[in-house]
Amino acid sequence: MKPRHKKLTIIVAGVAALGIASMLVLNAFQSNLVFFFSPSQVVAKEAPIGKSFRIGGLVEEGSVKREDSSTTVRFSVTDTMQTIPVVYTGILPDLFREGKGIVAQGKISAAGIFEADEVLAKHDENYMPPEAAEALEQAAKAQKASLVQ
Repeated sequence: MKPRHKKLTIIVAGVAALGIASMLVLNAFQSNLVFFFSPSQVVAKEAPIGKSFRIGGLVEEGSVKREDSSTTVRFSVTDTMQTIPVVYTGILPDLFREGKGIVAQGKISAAGIFEADEVLAKHDENYMPPEAAEALEQAAKAQKASLVQ
């Protein structure tokens, strides 16, 4: 084999290896990508059914129900326009309260109940997750626009 052919073979093999590595990295990134949706977007069927995503908003007042013999908790998350029922099995964060902002990660069932794998709560009196704050702000604007019309 001539030196020119050896160099060409090495270059082609390097480009192929780089392409395969890029495909593997992009595939891993795509499978770990988690999107955020507000309750209004979930009700509008913008959220994927059966795929993991995050939902955020306020824990609706009076909606928290704890099961007696397990760590399962049922509550509702609202963006003041729409409300989504959530079920979570596990220990909730210490700062989880009714009327406070949360972000939950999980999947929506065919019955329309969000089955959370993880619940994140605010960390101080004035903090709300940016995604949840933006969703509440958009819901308030939409509510004002519907009142004006």
